[in-house]
Amino acid sequence: MPKTKTTFFCQNCGTQYAKWVGQCSACKEWNTVVEEVVQKPEKSSWKTIASPKKRMSRPLRVHEISSDKEIRLNTFDLEFNRVLGGGLVPGALVLLGGEPGVGKSTLILQIALKLPYRTLYVSGEESQKQIKMRADRIHPNSETCYILTETKTQNIFQQVEATEPDIVVIDSIQTLHSDYLESAAGSISQIRECTAELIKFAKETNTPVILIGHITKDGSIAGPKILEHMVDTVLQFEGDRNYVYRILRSLKNRFGSTAELGIYEMQGGGLRQVNNPSEILISKNDEGLSGTAIASTVEGMRPLMIEIQALVSTAVYGTPQRSTTGYNAKRLNMLLAVLEKRAGFKLGAKDVFLNITGGISVDDPAIDLAVIAAILSSNEDIPIEKSVCFAAEVGLAGEIRPVQRVDQRISEAEKLGFTTIYVSKNNKIGLKNPKIAIKLVSRIEDVVSGLFG
Repeated sequence: MPKTKTTFFCQNCGTQYAKWVGQCSACKEWNTVVEEVVQKPEKSSWKTIASPKKRMSRPLRVHEISSDKEIRLNTFDLEFNRVLGGGLVPGALVLLGGEPGVGKSTLILQIALKLPYRTLYVSGEESQKQIKMRADRIHPNSETCYILTETKTQNIFQQVEATEPDIVVIDSIQTLHSDYLESAAGSISQIRECTAELIKFAKETNTPVILIGHITKDGSIAGPKILEHMVDTVLQFEGDRNYVYRILRSLKNRFGSTAELGIYEMQGGGLRQVNNPSEILISKNDEGLSGTAIASTVEGMRPLMIEIQALVSTAVYGTPQRSTTGYNAKRLNMLLAVLEKRAGFKLGAKDVFLNITGGISVDDPAIDLAVIAAILSSNEDIPIEKSVCFAAEVGLAGEIRPVQRVDQRISEAEKLGFTTIYVSKNNKIGLKNPKIAIKLVSRIEDVVSGLFG
């Protein structure tokens, strides 16, 4: 038996130490360095199926490398395909993280059940009967999805050789362990070694692998940071438990854009794709209420119309409150200072509450003008017509600044039935004969006179 070797790892960032230290020198966190038993494996759990003799690669000139378009596997889920950049790339490792109970396993299972490819779904957290109960609710008739409950990588690769799947799903990577390491499942060394074995399998067989990962209390993916560096794509599945909508974001993507966004609605039969999110993010209230404004924003290539609600009231206590939901609080304070300094509105002694409906978070500066319009509407107690929307940034001097892709924002507003949109006077608009009235403004005073006359 080889001699047992122990080393020390930081549970936050994965930095290795020869002895215990109180503070990690890399991430500056205290009491995160723990001792783990490590025994470096002499061989990997995965053996190449095709040929035991691996051909040695040689360097090529740039023009000698084939530039053929990568063939992607269609997941038959438009939202998932959009976030991935067009589908699953053969041999890619995709890591999906999210809060407990947000629907990570439900999303991947319903995609696996509907795929026409042979799919092996490996679960280390649920039994086959539990997964069967969920599958009956989502998509009961599937001939291509195989369910395996296993946590040891050696046994998983034996079943992979037997079934030869086109796609492999691991739920979750923190539950896997290898016999070549003596540390516990979920430790730094186990996560790193199991991921390395799956990467070797994926690259040598050209089989895409989807990993489901846990997250820590601060929202980052659990395990060493090197886990996110090793995989090809990192996806974040998020949503408020009080809302039925879920958002799929791309944090890293070697094969596509990281600006794309997928939206789902949680239902009893699984997650429903939301093809037109603007309709769900705008309330259907016909009554004219003050403090509400509609903004045109863009997430990735997708334009969205979102509703912004503001409440301005006299401060009961000495210090006025500034509270936001789904919006940057520092940005709100800046806009309030601009309103007071440049436009003459005295809001320093008033409470201001701001909310973006639908439970989503937006950091697009193009919603600045809608935020100001909602605040002024609540302050004056004058409602804004529901057929009016906004798409402009507000500068520190009180000027209305242009935003990118304004033509796409205007087209989305026109498609949803809005009759008027406020944009910056400096925007170059390329649309010909739009049916929506475009109000060109240069300062906040122009917006105030146009809305409240």
